[in-house]
Amino acid sequence: MPIAVTALSSEALQSRQIEGGSELLRAVPNVTFSKANFSMYNFSIRGIGTKAVSASSDPAVAVSFNNTPLIRNRLFEQEYLDVARVEVLRGPQGTLYGRNATGGVVNMFPELPSFDSEAFVTGELGNYDTKRAQAMVNIPLGDTFAVRGAFALTKRDGFDYNSFNDTHVNDRDLFTTRLSARWEPTARFRANAIWEHFEEDDNRSRTGKQLCTTDPGPTQVGSAAVVQPYTQDQLSQGCLPGSLYDDAAYGAPNGGSFGPIRLLSTSVSLGFDANGQLSYPIPLGSDPYEGIVQSRDLREMSTSYDPVFRAKNDVFQVNLEFDLTDTLTLYSQTAYAKDDYYASQDYARYVSNPAFIDSTQIFDFDGTPLPSTITPGGIYTDPQLGPSDRILSVDLSQSDNRQWYQEFRLQSDMDGKFNFSVGANYLDFKSQDDYFVFNNTFSMIAEYFYNVSLGGGGKGTVPCDENRPTECVYVDPNPLSEINGEGHNYFRSKNVIHTRSWAVFGEGYWDLTSDLRLTTGLRYTEDRKVTTPYPSQLLLGADLDGTPGAGTGGYVRSGYYALPDIEQQWEAVTGRLVLDWTPDLSFTDDTLIYASLSRGYKGGGTNPPRLDLNPGVVEYLPLSSTFDPEYVNAFEIGTKNTLLDGALRLNTIAFFYDYKDYQVSQIVDRISLNENFDATIWGLELEAVYKPTANFQIDGNFGYLKTRIADGEGSINVMDRTQGTDGWTVLRPWIQVPSNCIAPTEYVERILNSPFGPELANFAISALCAGSSRFGTFNPDFASSLPFWAFYGFEYDPLTEAPNGGRGFEADLSGNELPNSPSWTANIGAQYTWFMGNWDLTLRGDYYRQGESFFRVYNTEYDRLEGWDNVNLSVKLEDTRRGLILQAYVKNVFDDAPIVDAFTNSDDTGLTTNVFTLDPRLFAVRLTKTF
Repeated sequence: MPIAVTALSSEALQSRQIEGGSELLRAVPNVTFSKANFSMYNFSIRGIGTKAVSASSDPAVAVSFNNTPLIRNRLFEQEYLDVARVEVLRGPQGTLYGRNATGGVVNMFPELPSFDSEAFVTGELGNYDTKRAQAMVNIPLGDTFAVRGAFALTKRDGFDYNSFNDTHVNDRDLFTTRLSARWEPTARFRANAIWEHFEEDDNRSRTGKQLCTTDPGPTQVGSAAVVQPYTQDQLSQGCLPGSLYDDAAYGAPNGGSFGPIRLLSTSVSLGFDANGQLSYPIPLGSDPYEGIVQSRDLREMSTSYDPVFRAKNDVFQVNLEFDLTDTLTLYSQTAYAKDDYYASQDYARYVSNPAFIDSTQIFDFDGTPLPSTITPGGIYTDPQLGPSDRILSVDLSQSDNRQWYQEFRLQSDMDGKFNFSVGANYLDFKSQDDYFVFNNTFSMIAEYFYNVSLGGGGKGTVPCDENRPTECVYVDPNPLSEINGEGHNYFRSKNVIHTRSWAVFGEGYWDLTSDLRLTTGLRYTEDRKVTTPYPSQLLLGADLDGTPGAGTGGYVRSGYYALPDIEQQWEAVTGRLVLDWTPDLSFTDDTLIYASLSRGYKGGGTNPPRLDLNPGVVEYLPLSSTFDPEYVNAFEIGTKNTLLDGALRLNTIAFFYDYKDYQVSQIVDRISLNENFDATIWGLELEAVYKPTANFQIDGNFGYLKTRIADGEGSINVMDRTQGTDGWTVLRPWIQVPSNCIAPTEYVERILNSPFGPELANFAISALCAGSSRFGTFNPDFASSLPFWAFYGFEYDPLTEAPNGGRGFEADLSGNELPNSPSWTANIGAQYTWFMGNWDLTLRGDYYRQGESFFRVYNTEYDRLEGWDNVNLSVKLEDTRRGLILQAYVKNVFDDAPIVDAFTNSDDTGLTTNVFTLDPRLFAVRLTKTF
């Protein structure tokens, strides 16, 4: 076949102990894999993966089940069951079957019913108290009908240790079942139907540890000394862009820089303490994470909240084949898939110090007791997270997806020099993704800042309901497991998408000579996407009669309203041209040489909606609501050879990609902002299997990859907004504006050196990011109760005078590598079999390594991912006559925990970094009986 494809049979998967999609990188060159930060994953081929984060984004590498593309799936959480083969096609696809794919296709083919009776049962015991079982039975019912059933289950204790709760988390509790039927009533008609169900209910961790090189903030800004700790915190971005491999990366963010903590420690005055000092729920200038040092063990964390993970996936498929003539076959494939996902975990994976004061020990200015209900005994009770004396933060990612798919193909098998395959397909996909972040400081602000009650003593709170006509913020009273989804005391990103896509495609095959063939493929695709944007509403409120909130900038006090639909449509013509030659060479048994030119396409989409702020209350820089589709022109040459009387198979490939508008995401203003970059990619690949005797085999693959972002491309690096430019300083804004900004250093100096003092400077510095009608502005054209331009003697509009509206200077990306694109990957495996009468004993070892790469486009030291390797061993004793197989294996022999990918969190949570690693060392013994 003149295409770059790695086909792995069931035997090949078992011998290499590849038990799921995440392990395919060990068998395929230039492939990387990692879980993603939210509900999906990134399977990357030749540097092309899914780095866009959006409910509307399409996968760059299509994942298919028996030729059906599945936009959302659990094929990488679940383990392989009764698999016939797995194919990994590299390069743009779309003229043979399925959807467009710019990176490639991973296609898993299950075993279908046969007309022979067969069965197997497998049991496995291993470390982490692993218990696994699989079974299959195939039953023919007459000469024309057969059924096949299989199931698998895995139970395993947690890989990670939570030192705070003294629990083991990141366990596995998986169950898969598949039922299929085959019917062949005539020689011309064949049909099969498949139902596969997968579910998981355990404490799997969606992400790994969260790292941070603490940013204490500056002690000097120009000529101005930063005296007050809370001012220093305001000039801190939380975490610095240090290497993830330094000891310093195992700290915690400067919590004093967080907007909610700064507000609660400066603007929510409860009264006075016993010493006559103003008292706040969180002490003025404190950092709740001060002194926190994490374990260097990536599999150890410290959190008060253990993760919760639930997933359920069903795929229904009906395949029909009808021989219209002896040379024409019509294929029909109908599929329906539904996928539900729920994952919740501690946002930070470490706990803070005790953070709150005892609000019962508050006094009026004359010493009269003035207790508040906010934190009695230093405990705040959050409606979702419960009581605690610490900062609590939990996130929740959930997704509900439905997909219909229909494809028809007509394929010829004629004796002449021309054959063809033509088809058409239609996909209808509906999805709702919700991402929540809960934090007890959010609820505290909603209750005691916006919904405050001052009557009858100390500071209290009143519900935001129909009895309160003035502006307030609705607090969801329900526990985390029963939220109503209407609260404004938590962050919610609600993303609803409806994708409809149809395409016609085909290939023609011309035998120009007996050993020279020309393949031409063409595809026309029309994608339509309708996104219903629901703005986030964290800490936004309004009056009961619908009057927009004068203090918060919100339009509603509860619930999530929809903005007008965003309708997008693209039409794309793609295809491929391939010339392959099968010469008769003296030094090979079989040789195929080919050259191909192809064009690929992947649709664009929408960025999640941000806060819908009233621009008359809070200045807010607009961001793009959409991102562009991707296109790639790919050239590939390759050769596939069989040599030494079949003892050696050797494939070599070289490729070059001209890529336009590769989609990459980063968190901006609490949403995933997807940007587009042009790039070029080229590389080499080698795959070999050498079996000189019946006993011994050595196999391996090698991939070399060079990616380069095009000249002139740029992006704002949230970890380094000034790009070293003199005269600019990074600042934390007002709480409603999530992202950091940069402002002229001279203005920061003037504020710090002014006689108005550090208390007012706290508000004035925030106003350099964005003006607020309630908390001040330097823009005389923006109405505010605090005209700082008059106080400090200068005017400033950050949205027009600062680079990119104050977001920062663009980093020059010219020549940088694409993320998750190691310059080389390699795997070598060897096995030897001893034939001992009825028993065969096989010993196998595999070694995999990938080179250094980067997890973001900026390619800084912070972005660097060190190269890593992995060793696996197995031994198998088999008696084919009795149908007995005894296996033992060790995966990740040296128990390595490399950082395989990372994700930068939002500015307002300190720019912390979630990292991902491998499973630990696993060893087990497995017994299989076949019938």
